Amino acid sequence: MHHPPRKLRGTNNMGNETIGSIVRSKRDSVHFVAPTATVFEAIAMMAEKDIAAVLVMRAGTLLGIISAKDYGRKVVLKGRSSKDVLVQEIMTTPVFTTTLDRTVGGDLAVMTCESIRHLPVLADGETVGIVSMADLVKSLVSEQAFVIEELRKYVGHQ
Repeated sequence: MHHPPRKLRGTNNMGNETIGSIVRSKRDSVHFVAPTATVFEAIAMMAEKDIAAVLVMRAGTLLGIISAKDYGRKVVLKGRSSKDVLVQEIMTTPVFTTTLDRTVGGDLAVMTCESIRHLPVLADGETVGIVSMADLVKSLVSEQAFVIEELRKYVGHQ
């Protein structure tokens, strides 16, 4: 489900980079598993790709997302075997999504309010990427460092 923009108290003009620019800079392909894959297969893919979440898709349609957190809470802590549990049994659905034209600041607010760490990115109904909270925080920190440097130059500190 696409989440509409929220106006939060204390927001400012930081975080105006678009999600599209982050997706383009990542140059990652979209990693996904079928809903009928085992959780073991999903975790193996996450380990191989060094990612913390993988999308669940069927025939190009986004159905859900599974994360290492889902695995810990819904498999390990319940004493289940990852080789016996299907992804569709533990995936998070519906999924909050974003679009290429949304801003880092707006989506960071959504992720914080909804306690989520990953947002699939859609363009014309197609899944074209995924951004993590870490991606958005890195963008925000980079933007703030640039602004600080420009202000230092302005006030005469090199």
